[in-house]
Amino acid sequence: METPLSSPPPAEAAPPPPAPSPAAPPQPAAARPELSGEAAATSSRGRPDPDAPAAATPPPVAQPRRDGFSFGAYGRVVAASDLRGRPGRDADIVAHGSRLDESSYVELTLRRDDHWQKTGASTGVVTTLALAHPIFHQNGVFDASLALRNLYLEVSDLGAKGLSLWAGSRMYRGDDIYLLDWWPLDNLNTLGGGVRYTFDERTSAAIQAGLSRPQGLYYTQSVERPLPFNQVGAASVEVLSRQRFVGSARAAHVIPLGGRAGLKGVAYGELHTLARGQRQSEPNVPDVYERLPADSGYVLGAEIGAYTGERDTHLNLFFRYARGLAAHGEIAAPVQLAADGTTSGARELVVALGGNWERGLFGVMVAAYARSFRNASPDLDLHDVDEGIVMARPHVFFGELGGLAVEASYQAQQRGVFSTPGQPPGSLAAPGAPHAASLVRFGVSPFITPAGRGDLSRPVVRLIWALTLRDAGARGLYPEDDVFGLREAEHFFGLGAEWWFNTPS
Repeated sequence: METPLSSPPPAEAAPPPPAPSPAAPPQPAAARPELSGEAAATSSRGRPDPDAPAAATPPPVAQPRRDGFSFGAYGRVVAASDLRGRPGRDADIVAHGSRLDESSYVELTLRRDDHWQKTGASTGVVTTLALAHPIFHQNGVFDASLALRNLYLEVSDLGAKGLSLWAGSRMYRGDDIYLLDWWPLDNLNTLGGGVRYTFDERTSAAIQAGLSRPQGLYYTQSVERPLPFNQVGAASVEVLSRQRFVGSARAAHVIPLGGRAGLKGVAYGELHTLARGQRQSEPNVPDVYERLPADSGYVLGAEIGAYTGERDTHLNLFFRYARGLAAHGEIAAPVQLAADGTTSGARELVVALGGNWERGLFGVMVAAYARSFRNASPDLDLHDVDEGIVMARPHVFFGELGGLAVEASYQAQQRGVFSTPGQPPGSLAAPGAPHAASLVRFGVSPFITPAGRGDLSRPVVRLIWALTLRDAGARGLYPEDDVFGLREAEHFFGLGAEWWFNTPS
């Protein structure tokens, strides 16, 4: 998802560039496959997410686990045009926008399950490989952008029924908002381990801890140093190399309301810490160093969900507040710091809503969020952002094989950076005012699905037409000569497919 100057998402501190050009603002985390792809396994809504606790729908009926290998996949592939001879591009201006115009992406999951008679325990080994756009048939380059999204071992019922533990590298997630391709409350990319205990079908608790060393001078610095024993040449030495610790805790409880309906509540928290370190402050002066103080942060969040038990009908409300280091996500390097060299004072507040309602031949999916981010610098700047989106996607089904979906959304963003009068395009007339941008989008998508009627039935093949209308502020977010900065109206017309095949949960 290409987003012009979109706000730093939970895993991104700097303003994200949408295009390969260095002048363009960075791509948001929700768009980058290494941060946002779906995992290929079962959740209670049929979504492919092996890491998610039960979603806000009835708990799935436990199925006996079978020994052996299983394969799962999430994928989408799109061929699209802007109807003016260029490829179709994502036109969102917020960090988490419509997925109508997302690019091709796939995750392949191989899982091995075993039950051990001597201990009564079960194990699952999960490996997920992701491949991102562009693909060979798009650009003719025999290469691929790869990422290892999951590589972990989970042990279940070891010593106690309902107790499980895992270790490895994992996408560690809760409930998502499908329309936004986003996990608003808990979405960690972690290398570590965790423990989960399911008390019964209604109550569960889990903790996780992991270490990472992201890229950037906030975490690591390599310099050239002479070899020992007067050898000729030099070696690269890591003067700075500090790991980041991220721990989380999650508790969930379901209250039945009769039949298959119910309410779900989730309490969630994270702790982020970073040890102190030092780095060379002058490139060619090895004896001049600067000290980097220890840093920390936290997240407090909650979710309230309701479901009817009929098809995929549900509604989830999310609240998340992050402070300090945690406001920048788990694998990002902050850009603006406080006077003491830490992220103290940085904060992010997110309120989000997502849901789906289905009855007979009709269905409607809804999504919305509001987000406010402030970095540790006391003055307003480009990285201080308020943004949000409101959207809906109604469906009508023609029997079981297909139907028609329409979508409408409104996106708005305000940056703390001050606009300068007379600077085109999108500059505000009043000096000293924050830069504001907005757009509206309309989409139409006829589709067929062999899986039968349902807003989330997959696989699906669909035509996609989307029209985006930008105001002057939205056009002003793009670098010079970018066509998105020159056009008020943008078309996206394409043919696409989306699928997920689940591995055992």
